[in-house]
Amino acid sequence: MKKYIIAGCLAASMLGAGCNKMLDEEPKSFLTPEFLKTEKGVKKGLDAVYGGTRYVWGSQDLFVLLVGGTDEFRKGQDGNADINNYASGYTSSQGNCLTVWRECYRYINAANGVLSFVDEVDMPQEDKDRVKAETKFLRALYYSTLVQFFRDVTVTTNFNTEALTTATRHPLAQAFDLIFKDLDEAIPHLQPGPKSTGLLPGKANAAAARHLKGRMLLYRASTTAAKPDDNENAYLTLKAVIDDRNAAGVDLLQDFGDVFKEGNENNQEVLWNVQHTSNYTYNGPNNSTLGDNVMNHMFVGQYERRPTMIRSMAYGRPYIRVIPTKWTTDTAFKERTNDTRYAKTFQTVWYANSPSAPDYQKFVWPNPLPAGAPAWAQPGQPRIRQKGDTSIYMPGRKVTAAEIAAAPYLLLGEGNWDAALGPTVKKYFDNKRADLNDQSVRPVIVFRFAETYLLAAEAAILTGRPQEAADYINVVRRRAAYPSGNAAAMEITAAQATMDFLLDERTRELLGENTRWWDLVRTKTLIPRIALHNNDAAKNIEAKHMVRPIPQSQIDNTKGEKYNNSIYFPGWN
Repeated sequence: MKKYIIAGCLAASMLGAGCNKMLDEEPKSFLTPEFLKTEKGVKKGLDAVYGGTRYVWGSQDLFVLLVGGTDEFRKGQDGNADINNYASGYTSSQGNCLTVWRECYRYINAANGVLSFVDEVDMPQEDKDRVKAETKFLRALYYSTLVQFFRDVTVTTNFNTEALTTATRHPLAQAFDLIFKDLDEAIPHLQPGPKSTGLLPGKANAAAARHLKGRMLLYRASTTAAKPDDNENAYLTLKAVIDDRNAAGVDLLQDFGDVFKEGNENNQEVLWNVQHTSNYTYNGPNNSTLGDNVMNHMFVGQYERRPTMIRSMAYGRPYIRVIPTKWTTDTAFKERTNDTRYAKTFQTVWYANSPSAPDYQKFVWPNPLPAGAPAWAQPGQPRIRQKGDTSIYMPGRKVTAAEIAAAPYLLLGEGNWDAALGPTVKKYFDNKRADLNDQSVRPVIVFRFAETYLLAAEAAILTGRPQEAADYINVVRRRAAYPSGNAAAMEITAAQATMDFLLDERTRELLGENTRWWDLVRTKTLIPRIALHNNDAAKNIEAKHMVRPIPQSQIDNTKGEKYNNSIYFPGWN
């Protein structure tokens, strides 16, 4: 596969291994087989495989493929219409698919290099086992990403230093076999959990590997490669992660709001994350492409275009790629008395921050004054009187025209906000970046323990264990009541533990966390849930959209037997 299996350009396969305070990844222009046969070389090779995770997790490409075009989010003002709406322009030439494809294969090849030569290195066997285990976890992660998007892909364990122009699209079962082999061989040699003694944040650990294994068993069970015991094994695997939480040093935090608290990304709920650094030399080029963590931009609306507001560090750079669907805000998050997650997930108020007096004259009281206006209101005078006053407020409910007219701020109720500004997911806000337009320096949380509970519940539902499913879901829901809600009122019964309820619960717990498209495909609910909850996408979505298309560049540059995008659905080619 010329250039795109990343077989030949070894220099490219190692670029992006960044130096960070956690992993000490030293950039190298290339690694040779001779270098990989040394202790330094194999360690730098492993650093490179870790470094590659920055090119996937936190990137705009992965976000576009997983968050938009679902039941949770529709196209924002500056979003990708083709993918969000499954429009006619969504083809195999889509650049987001190409980037994820290319980067996964680039670092699979780097992993193959480490695994090909580590046994020849003069170093203690314990160190070799650790290097192999971490590398196999990462290779399984990259392959898992590919198969969840594209299903049948090329599976290779060879380390290639020259460009190839031919490739075979192997049966899906072959990729799964390698994923589970890698994880099973890695787990015994990984430390139990992310908080194990001496383990740096972002390093592979057994709890994360078992979490990934459980998720992928559930995914295989939904495909043509399914084995009869996949769901049962998923249940047992995920149950073991939960049962062994003390040994692994993981647990739910008391407060849902603390999980994504800035500076707390390495907390005990996080099974695994991708580290970033405040030294921009070792992140991406700060243009929303490779290596950048741009999650801090993706949900931010155009607040700066509203009266009394200017762009700020606190409120972020407005990319507004997606906005929540009406179902997300009105139905999934409808319960807000005992469930505290709505207020902890969304930003719904903005305070005036413009220092310019004329900006306040752009939004004045009419003459005559509306009924219910504040006593201090005067016709022709600013509704928002000074910096620090409420400028925009979204109460999360329907509001009347009379309420809007009388509000001393811009009042946007359900149905009144638009594609340019709506309730804003605030999990990724970053106030420590150097400039207000910069990408985030925060680690990207990939696996967390709350999802382990929800995956275990999914497996329990699929294996006829409704009470166990309810029990796992209730652990997450009781936490959601903290500190002011009634935890007992949050509990569900076994009869309520259905797949639909579970998917709703995943929305409340995991909104915007780069899993949703995979979740809907895995549970075979992508099309029906979009039909119910996303009117824009419902017009165009069809069966072929259950997979992402193999990049056209890959197809064009493969000689001999061509990659075939119609392997599952003829509509792609």
